[in-house]
Amino acid sequence: MTGTGPRAVRRGSDHARGGCGRRALLAAPALLLPGPAPAQVLRGDLAGMPLPVRQDDTVAAGYRRDALVRWGDRVTFDAPAWDPRQPEPEGAAAQFGWDARLAGIAVPRQPAADGIPRAVMAVVHPTVDPVWAFPGGRDQPLAAAAMQGASLLNLEKRGRGWIVVDGGFQSRRLGGATLCRISGPAGAGSVRGVLGLGGGCVTPWGTLLLAEGDPAPWLARLAAADPRFGDGAGFGWVVELDPFDPQSVPVKRSALGRFAHGDVAATLSRDGRAVVYQTDRRVGGYLFRFLSAGPATTEDVLDAGTLAVARLEGDRLAWLPLPAGADPVAAARQAGGSALDTPSGLGLDPRRARLLLACHGSPARPAGHVIEVTAKDDDDGADSAGTALLFAAGDPRGPEARYGRGGLPPGSAWPEHPDTVTVDGNGRAWIGTDRGGRVGPQAEGLYGCDLDGPGRGVPLPLYGAPRAGSIGGAALTPDGEALFTTVRHPGAEPGSSFERPATRWPEFRAGVPPRSTLLGLVRNGGGPVGG
Repeated sequence: MTGTGPRAVRRGSDHARGGCGRRALLAAPALLLPGPAPAQVLRGDLAGMPLPVRQDDTVAAGYRRDALVRWGDRVTFDAPAWDPRQPEPEGAAAQFGWDARLAGIAVPRQPAADGIPRAVMAVVHPTVDPVWAFPGGRDQPLAAAAMQGASLLNLEKRGRGWIVVDGGFQSRRLGGATLCRISGPAGAGSVRGVLGLGGGCVTPWGTLLLAEGDPAPWLARLAAADPRFGDGAGFGWVVELDPFDPQSVPVKRSALGRFAHGDVAATLSRDGRAVVYQTDRRVGGYLFRFLSAGPATTEDVLDAGTLAVARLEGDRLAWLPLPAGADPVAAARQAGGSALDTPSGLGLDPRRARLLLACHGSPARPAGHVIEVTAKDDDDGADSAGTALLFAAGDPRGPEARYGRGGLPPGSAWPEHPDTVTVDGNGRAWIGTDRGGRVGPQAEGLYGCDLDGPGRGVPLPLYGAPRAGSIGGAALTPDGEALFTTVRHPGAEPGSSFERPATRWPEFRAGVPPRSTLLGLVRNGGGPVGG
């Protein structure tokens, strides 16, 4: 894209009226909030609705979605124009990646001198599938290494609107060539590159954590193209960086363990120590917790502490400490940690010591479920917690599905394979589903689900992805009036290809491949998303 000003969207479309017609994106899109609400805003405005499988997306009535950043759009000011038929590693390293999952929004502790609210959004790019990323499906490993990683984007509030600032000062890309430090028990050192980032979060102490997944597929893919990927010891860690300093060097924190991370979530114990929850995203994977040795105000606080694994027994959870320096997965198995149904997304309730865990599913429970973990004595540093099932996903007519009182509204879509979860300040979880491109009886969806009250355990759809697209998490602005989400790999249906995708969303132009896209969702009448 060109230009250096804030990105703006065309207002008014079928989506603005709750429909789902096609729309032409401007060269520099952004999110604008509507004007003042003409009537009182009521809480809980979501209702049941179907999510049909279609080439376009679906938006709940009363909401509008705006496309903000797409695969190939520039992140840093020096990015070249996107040419999907001739990808270059150098150009891809400055552009928004092929895949997209939201990690979080970091808000500065001190307001800017001009009084304008600002923030930094982090989006990770976990995968690059050559079948749909490159012409003819011919892999280009070095270009793929540049397409994956993470994008940091500047957000700014203008009037009632939050916009993505094109080429903002803190905008940056992390990828296969990013220089990182390694610290903690593994010893001091450096490594070039981050691989397969699958999740992330903003910490209470002002940093950003990004979780590397299983590095093995990436290492096998890249070893022949670049010998530095022949040694995998530098990958598979949690990466920490300062989101507000574009020159900061990311640090791989080895005390948190090396394994196939699915997600991370950070908070504080009652006595001020750093707490980091982590998922081991495998069938039979584990839930881990790291508790720092010192207060979170300590420099390099994540370099020393205790890693523990969760053991679930009925409605109770116990944290079992693991030996320092041990392989986390092997040690968890030996300690008697509970093997879970592909533990994936994590979300922390900002109002209390409550953690939400999205389990993607397993052969035993294929549709997945969402578990609620409430720390003992409201202290995330406690040695135990209570657990409860928020809901068991799947067709409500089936024997495995379990929803809240009264169940789902008749005819409404239901979640399958919950993969991401975010909790807002009103006590509502936002849950995204992901079948990995396999097309089922309904589209992938973003669901709002109350954690308390009569709506507890009843997920209601806000948004449905286009064909073969998945939902890549959710993040809300500080005022709650805009919700960001991503559509991952639209059109990447088994049997399709770069030349013949299952959809050409979001642009629907001949010859232009479908593009993972960062979206903004707002209420037409204003007010908090979800009511």
